[in-house]
Amino acid sequence: MKIGVLALQGDFAEHVAILTELGADTIEVRLPHDLDGLDGLIVPGGESTTIARLLHRWELLEPIRERVRDGMAVWGTCAGAILLANEAGDLDREGLRLMDIAVERNAFGRQVDSFEAGLLVDAFGGAPYHCIFIRAPRIRDAGPAVEVLAELADGTIVAARQDNMLASVFHPELTDDHRFHQLFLDMAAGDVVPIEIKRTARLASP
Repeated sequence: MKIGVLALQGDFAEHVAILTELGADTIEVRLPHDLDGLDGLIVPGGESTTIARLLHRWELLEPIRERVRDGMAVWGTCAGAILLANEAGDLDREGLRLMDIAVERNAFGRQVDSFEAGLLVDAFGGAPYHCIFIRAPRIRDAGPAVEVLAELADGTIVAARQDNMLASVFHPELTDDHRFHQLFLDMAAGDVVPIEIKRTARLASP
């Protein structure tokens, strides 16, 4: 399994460390040829407008789209989820626009409004998943082909999947719980069975 992490800006190093720990052959992606032979690509958190501009500057936008349409798995975390979305608010450059979701940037407020929450994710079972939200967006809407993996108590969607695409608005790379990374590796290997129920997560009890 060969997994790339987009390394133009943001917290790509944390993803690389976790993937390496899980046994994946991991490379940092900065140029189109770095996409060759990848089974999956993570678009990390960071500054979404900066990453969008760099995707254009280094001519990565269309090569990534083509690889994903050909079956390569892709996962966007926080800013990466914004870039994956078909609708992404006020980005000043076009994003990847691959996933049938609408994302609202900075939906929970500024840096001081960052928060953490435990989510019971039925796709994982067992203990709640600890989510860290930092200037996080939210998935405002999801198309009929999108599976909702996690949501807050008020119904706000915070993680979703569509075919070979995964989006989470929180930061799994900042926790010691690697279940989302393992889910992505399973997606890249084609080992994930679709979830039958769209709403599959809830806020864990205090």
